[in-house]
Amino acid sequence: MHIHILGICGTFMGGIAVLAKQAGHKVTGCDAGVYPPMSTQLEAQGIALTEGFDPAQIRLEPDIFVIGNVVSRGNPLMEEILNRGLPYVSGPQWLAEHVLKDKWTLAIAGTHGKTTTSAMLAWILEYAGLQPGFLIGGVPQNFGVSARLTDSPFFVVEADEYDTAFFDKRSKFVHYHPRTAVLNNLEFDHADIFPDLAAIETQFHHLVRTVPGNGLVVANGREESLDRVLARGCWTPVERFGTAQGWTIGAAGAVAFKEEFQGMLNWPLLGEHNRMNALAAIAAARHAGVPASFGIEALAKFENVKRRMEVRGVVNGITVYDDFAHHPTAIATTVAGLRHKVDGARILAVLEPRSNTMKLGVMKDALPGSLKDADQVFCYGANLGWDAAAALAPLGDKAQTFDDLDSLVAAVTAVARPGDHVLVMSNGGFGGVHEKLLTALAR
Repeated sequence: MHIHILGICGTFMGGIAVLAKQAGHKVTGCDAGVYPPMSTQLEAQGIALTEGFDPAQIRLEPDIFVIGNVVSRGNPLMEEILNRGLPYVSGPQWLAEHVLKDKWTLAIAGTHGKTTTSAMLAWILEYAGLQPGFLIGGVPQNFGVSARLTDSPFFVVEADEYDTAFFDKRSKFVHYHPRTAVLNNLEFDHADIFPDLAAIETQFHHLVRTVPGNGLVVANGREESLDRVLARGCWTPVERFGTAQGWTIGAAGAVAFKEEFQGMLNWPLLGEHNRMNALAAIAAARHAGVPASFGIEALAKFENVKRRMEVRGVVNGITVYDDFAHHPTAIATTVAGLRHKVDGARILAVLEPRSNTMKLGVMKDALPGSLKDADQVFCYGANLGWDAAAALAPLGDKAQTFDDLDSLVAAVTAVARPGDHVLVMSNGGFGGVHEKLLTALAR
């Protein structure tokens, strides 16, 4: 089969491309911005890429067009596909029909931690010799790739609640029909498509409806929102984590299930959020047949995901980190985790609020509280629909905002000194700010 993917350079659709190629299909694709690293990863797989959405691409005559959710009505190639009555399908539906249908699918959903927990779970199954396939919205450093197809019956998928496509406004995860479903947490996000938290809870309820009675729901026991989701109906056994009635972990790393000791987790990862992620992964892997003690042993060798507190370089005693945090809760836990690690050393937080939700300003009032543990804050406020300086005013003179990236880099460089930790947070490329900082600090 020849598939042509519209929006191929997104993390999810790029993963679909890799899986399709590994399954033996001919794969081509296009995007508005064909750029590294995804473009180089795809080209290395022998996948031909086209810049833009020229309607002439129909001459490729694929068997089907796979449509990413970046594509909307008015897209010239999509309009030509519709006008000619050519076959098309969403990425999640293609994945479900061509990859997941014969698999034991383990799906990780939640507002935060999906990528990390998916990577942990895939690694536990790999360590146990089960060789899972996976599609993860980041690059787990234990694997070096974000997607893999294997002959294993097990497949781990990061299950996103964002909508499927312009013609299917259900959340992506309703297509996956998991046997093991992790509900990691649930907060309001994606303000561009959801009016409120209740609307997202409804989508999570739809996910729960797809899990079979002989499956397992692994749910965060500290989240009232998830309690409400499960109270709307659940036909599957539930194991909770973060509560004494289910899976718990102490600050020292002692893991227990229903207050029965399972083992000691010894690893370098920071923060309570990662301990909760670990519990979810251990519980899900146990459902697939991996004893908890083995899961704990595997996580001692877990190398995390790129862009999750990833050290990009150390220059003149100044450490520069890259992190994907963009929601105020994720920012707060990331800063708190680094604070726990570095104790009294200075943290210079460098933030780009570029997610759709942050651009809308829905959560701007929560930003000062999420950054309170940082010593200095540098915010890139270009292209926002709200005043970043006004939003960060409660932080006083420790916060600065910039509309010019070079000015931001110069300001950070001017105050940084040996022993500082520069924490860069964005869910995008941030204009290559990490390398700009490292180059400037070296001077």
